[in-house]
Amino acid sequence: MSTDTTPAAAGAADGHAGDSGTGHDGGHGSTRAIIAALLANLGIATAKFIAYLVTGASSMLAEAIHSVADSGNQVLLLIGGRTARREATPRHPFGYGRDRFVYSFLVAVVLFSVGGLFAIYEGVHKLQHPEPLESAFWAIGVLLVAIVLEGFSLRTAAKETDAIKPTGISYWRFIRRTRAPELAVVLLEDSAALLGLLFALLGVGLTMLTGEPVFDGIGTILIGLLLVVVAVILAVETKSLLIGEAATPQDQRRIAAALEQDTDISVIHMRTLHLGPEELLVAAKIAVRHDETAAGIAQQIDQAEARIRAAVPIARVIYLEPDLRRGPAPADAGATAAPGG
Repeated sequence: MSTDTTPAAAGAADGHAGDSGTGHDGGHGSTRAIIAALLANLGIATAKFIAYLVTGASSMLAEAIHSVADSGNQVLLLIGGRTARREATPRHPFGYGRDRFVYSFLVAVVLFSVGGLFAIYEGVHKLQHPEPLESAFWAIGVLLVAIVLEGFSLRTAAKETDAIKPTGISYWRFIRRTRAPELAVVLLEDSAALLGLLFALLGVGLTMLTGEPVFDGIGTILIGLLLVVVAVILAVETKSLLIGEAATPQDQRRIAAALEQDTDISVIHMRTLHLGPEELLVAAKIAVRHDETAAGIAQQIDQAEARIRAAVPIARVIYLEPDLRRGPAPADAGATAAPGG
């Protein structure tokens, strides 16, 4: 039976581990999308603050704070991507891949508190103490430029997503299903930013046409509510990743098929867990022939590990426990979580 000298193997008991192979490459695309969004938001935030100082429009201030929050969020995502690459330690034997989930959850917190709640507060304040706009054309110009820049950022995120998104899967379904949170975060943030800019444009435009600053306040509140909704969606999705999600059903089927490609092996039960977006733990109890030798079982397990990594390259840590089947084989052992053996 082959050995694994990584810290993960040192803590393994009653199993067989491995830790090699390469994962689905979404990291570089995520980084490009994050950097594009960061540069766009820094420029947009500066322009919005200037427009707010000139016009006094609360929707411009809300949008400026939104862009600052988005910029901070992109920095958090970059930090998470960097810290997740740290080597495993005896205290953290499976590495730090989940740091990417943690920082994505922090993004949701920042977006909710700094972006959403501040915008709602500012909009309510504007309704209670309305003030006329000054030089509103400045605000209109800045918003139009911001729409172009946000559109560029969203286009970059969509392009990078298309490179890894299965054909026929919608962007919304990709956001719900992906185990790599960065692209989902950028897609949601950029989409919310574009919609928020339209709210701000509508509020400022109606205030210009009617002379009623109430529309500016309403636009600001709409921006805040939009950010709160996006933050809640992000929080729910990243919470699920933090708790621990299994491999996708497709990958589970591939792993089970790879195991049972050897006719002398069948899956009794199997568990999978994402240690990070591109790191998967596989633990399975497999039935072997009762008259097989220890050397033969070790060879079968080595071959099974190689087949799993060929079928699902992100399977970095694999524990296979040989056993004897004590009942009939389930119809779909690889996709179920029913204990056996």
